[in-house]
Amino acid sequence: MQADLLTLASMGCHPVSVLTAITVQDTLGVEDIQSLDVDLVVAQARALLEDMPVAVFKIGMLGSLENIAAIAEIVADYPDVPLILDPVLASGRGDELASDEMLGAMLDLLIPQTTLLTPNSLEARRLAQFESDEEFNLGECAHRLIDGGCEYVLITGTHENTPQVINILYGQGGVLRSDTWQRLPGHYHGSGCTLASAIAASVAHGLDIAEAVREAQEYTWQALSAGFRPGMGQYIPDRLFWAREEDELEGD
Repeated sequence: MQADLLTLASMGCHPVSVLTAITVQDTLGVEDIQSLDVDLVVAQARALLEDMPVAVFKIGMLGSLENIAAIAEIVADYPDVPLILDPVLASGRGDELASDEMLGAMLDLLIPQTTLLTPNSLEARRLAQFESDEEFNLGECAHRLIDGGCEYVLITGTHENTPQVINILYGQGGVLRSDTWQRLPGHYHGSGCTLASAIAASVAHGLDIAEAVREAQEYTWQALSAGFRPGMGQYIPDRLFWAREEDELEGD
């Protein structure tokens, strides 16, 4: 949630949040999760949506099967609002954050309503539900997810064994754009949340999906390259890197 709020505010949006779960976590990993009661989740969302218009939905960790069903019902009432879904299935350390039952509910209830799905390569393979003896081709994973109802899939390549990070955006017709980025040293906490929120911010500002993905990748890479390590674990993206750059220029 901190990653989402900082990113959206940094990119000139006013974020409003609906909490689905409380976590015990630090820069090392996630130690515990307590999903919030579904009635409380629904009350949060309905109160905000009845009070003000929203330009885009960004969905991350959902917490429980009941929350997935409730959120799917809520967003169905707003079919004209783009939905960016970051399928948070595990933490950067590998802590499990979504059961197979929750994954199935996402596929059945949320992905058919999704404008853009933003899995990393590990999440894309799991969501595509290939059998263990099938070839794990990321393009095929994307097409299977698009066939499942979402409009676009952006598969990020940070977990792939490649010299550079390759992120590929797929649509109904195939690859829409492929972007290559310098692979930075270290491990980062919240990079996927940052990218998905940056895309949501760009969509809220009126960019189409392909341009929003380009703009968000640039922002995220800059935030990662300016990252810092405040604790004993992963680096944190500096989502306000631009403000510090301005301070440095003014100091000169």
